[in-house]
Amino acid sequence: MKFLDQAKIYLKSGDGGAGCCAFRREKFIEFGGPNGGNGGRGGDVVFEAVPNLNTLIDFRYTQHFRAENGHHGAGRDMTGAKGQDLIIKVPVGTQIIADDDETLIKDMLIPGERFVIAKGGDGGLGNAAFKTSTNQAPRRADPGFPGQEMWVWLKLKTIAEIGLVGFPNAGKSTFLSSVTSARPKIADYPFTTLHPNLGIAKIDDDEMLIADIPGLIEGAHEGVGLGDKFLRHVERCAVLMHIIDGTEEDVAARYKAIRKEIKLYSKILAAKPEIVVLNKTDSLSDEELEEKVASLKKACKKVPLTMSAVMKDKTDDVLRKLRPYVLKEREKRNSESKEDEE
Repeated sequence: MKFLDQAKIYLKSGDGGAGCCAFRREKFIEFGGPNGGNGGRGGDVVFEAVPNLNTLIDFRYTQHFRAENGHHGAGRDMTGAKGQDLIIKVPVGTQIIADDDETLIKDMLIPGERFVIAKGGDGGLGNAAFKTSTNQAPRRADPGFPGQEMWVWLKLKTIAEIGLVGFPNAGKSTFLSSVTSARPKIADYPFTTLHPNLGIAKIDDDEMLIADIPGLIEGAHEGVGLGDKFLRHVERCAVLMHIIDGTEEDVAARYKAIRKEIKLYSKILAAKPEIVVLNKTDSLSDEELEEKVASLKKACKKVPLTMSAVMKDKTDDVLRKLRPYVLKEREKRNSESKEDEE
């Protein structure tokens, strides 16, 4: 399935049905009077967050969505049927943004959550509603009210607990394939990963959701390479795992370059906890490893972890280091959800 993380769609709720102008005409009833019913209400447009979707590919070829119009009123004081609501299913983590591409309308974070974005128009009144003591045979019936219409952006922000960042070919996809059942494309050329990949890692009877995004390079915030358009998929993560290629000559410069791009993209993302990992240690001698760990420690002001993702060496140690951040974030979200319920 092709990954699509943003789409622009048109929404239109149903128009209200027209009221009816009718009179009671029965044998032996001399003064029947008006009996035109009201029109039915138009259907609403409703978004629903579902957990079994992870892409917006359904909106690639279908961009226009319209709810059913309300049915017209009828004689014998019969009100028209309400138009059927239109339920649009989106992945959990989808943001609904106004046409200006800035105003956030709704963030769909809870599985099963529903949000009415466009209400259907009210039905028009039939002539029975206008009957008075001085106007006993009204011939007025109103048309239904129009529904709401709008263009909106849908942008998917993957809800993962660990976000992998780093230069292309740093070993992010290799690490994901080593600790999870995910099978991302892996090759010895840059930008092998063209869209985010997800995987679930198991460690110490616990599970953690990991998101691997396409690699960043210098100038990504200006659109160089694949740009920073995929960074939003790690904005919700509890912790960032910054993977550095140990075979690079200047690992400190590599670290600083990625940190610069993250800071230019979002201060919130830059403030997230970060674990720095030096990868591909199987290709380094003991002296080279010691030298590069010292250089990286000076640049990031913390002791970096080391591993070989392809050999699955020390990957469990890395996961155990990430686990406390994930558990802390889960506790925070659980407390927030309880407060919302109360």
